Amino acid sequence: MSITSQNTSDSRMISLLEWLASLSEFHLDVQTVRPASSDASFRRYFRVDSPTGSYVVMDAPPDKERVEPFIHIADIFGRSGVAVPRVLAKNIEKGFLLLSDLGVTTYLNELNDETANRLYLDAIDALISIQSISQPDILPEYDRAALLRELELFPEWYIGKHLNVQMSEKQKAELDKVFRLILANNLSQPQVFVHRDYHSRNLMRLGQNDNNPGILDFQDALFGPITYDLVSLLKDAYIEWDEEKVLDWVIRYWEKAKRIGLPVNPDIDLFYRDFEFMGIQRHLKVLGIFARLYHRDGKEAYLNDIPLVLKYADKTARRYSELAPLARLLDEIQDKKQDVTYSF
Repeated sequence: MSITSQNTSDSRMISLLEWLASLSEFHLDVQTVRPASSDASFRRYFRVDSPTGSYVVMDAPPDKERVEPFIHIADIFGRSGVAVPRVLAKNIEKGFLLLSDLGVTTYLNELNDETANRLYLDAIDALISIQSISQPDILPEYDRAALLRELELFPEWYIGKHLNVQMSEKQKAELDKVFRLILANNLSQPQVFVHRDYHSRNLMRLGQNDNNPGILDFQDALFGPITYDLVSLLKDAYIEWDEEKVLDWVIRYWEKAKRIGLPVNPDIDLFYRDFEFMGIQRHLKVLGIFARLYHRDGKEAYLNDIPLVLKYADKTARRYSELAPLARLLDEIQDKKQDVTYSF
């Protein structure tokens, strides 16, 4: 159903429709405006038709989300040759963007045992293209403060709020020690442009002869650890693959990255360890974010994705002796959790 066919008191929607109607050069049919996708942030996306095709509209309330980073990073990533939405019209004051449409087919919709290898190799090539143009002082740094802030979402929102568990002083001290170990590894890694959510819901399957994948949701990109986006891609919160496949794709990435001169660790075993330690940081962060999306923002669907992320974190914590206190904590808090209901 189109937005305009509904009675709405949404003042931003009224303003958005007026703005779209003013873009006469695109011949937009505002009667066709309809939701395009959901988002974990305050942004909303809509699709609108014209005689020559469809466009995507971003609605980002300026008091909550800025559109300037999206415009800036779309330009940077686009220069690497990857497929990103083009910004065709903008109203920065109101937080509206008109974008080229990369279609409706996400990687998540298309991934299966037959398609996975080709799709992941395309995604790895695109990631390497972005990383190959990395320079310092272009994007904000993914520094220790930012990485630690993300880790702290885990005890605050997942353990405290979601599991309703109060950690002992000993447990807090052990978790702090684990955080320091994780951060020491993360910060020792070479730095590149980092998308930060490079996964199957933000990668679009384009036409057979197009420059796959189309890449979305990059507005929070930073300059940070080289393994971050690879972990997002291959240890995806929304789809799981056998470890043998993941290892094979990690090696394929490492070989290609090394060949073009990206600063990956020259020892594949040490590179994989970096990949795993980066994964722990991301998985703990995501557990906190998913819990926050439910408890603060009422977005219940993310609860369904917690078990896979927890499985990733638990498996990695048990693999490395330095992370044993985290594995022990995960066991203890699961035993103590109170009144937790998942919606499956």
